[in-house]
Amino acid sequence: MIFRWRALKGRSRLHRDMPQSLSKNLLHLVFATKNRNPSLTDLVRPLLHAYAAGIFNDLDSPVLVMNSVSDHIHLLFNLHKNRALADVVMEIKRGSSKWIKTRGAEFSEFHWQAGYGAFSVSQSAVEEVKGYIENQAEHHKTRTFQDEYRAMLRRYGIEYDERYLWD
Repeated sequence: MIFRWRALKGRSRLHRDMPQSLSKNLLHLVFATKNRNPSLTDLVRPLLHAYAAGIFNDLDSPVLVMNSVSDHIHLLFNLHKNRALADVVMEIKRGSSKWIKTRGAEFSEFHWQAGYGAFSVSQSAVEEVKGYIENQAEHHKTRTFQDEYRAMLRRYGIEYDERYLWD
């Protein structure tokens, strides 16, 4: 630690220089529509992505890539050092759910599932995760959301109870 004397308003005071707090918390976030209802239409998804990106920006946690299919969404974002993950997820789900309900009668009963999956991503894996997120439609031609999600949980070594995984 470096100590320096600094003059403040004519008075001398001992000041300890503190280095800047820096972090990069890259997270792959996944959550589904309630009961995996296929309600995210081709028309609403791009608008949803833009709206959700704005919420993340407001939370100082910018999105690197976002993509969705009819029943779930994937995001890679940089969680701000002063934000709790649970709070960010609550804000994105609440805000986007309220917004999507304004898009027409077919969305009036829209809800996200209660849970979510969040997985840490190293800088060296960013391009791989981006590619994975960008190609959602292609790999969901052969794999369900449930199979995909279970595989992610296994890959990250997360224990789970199947009885409480879905809603």
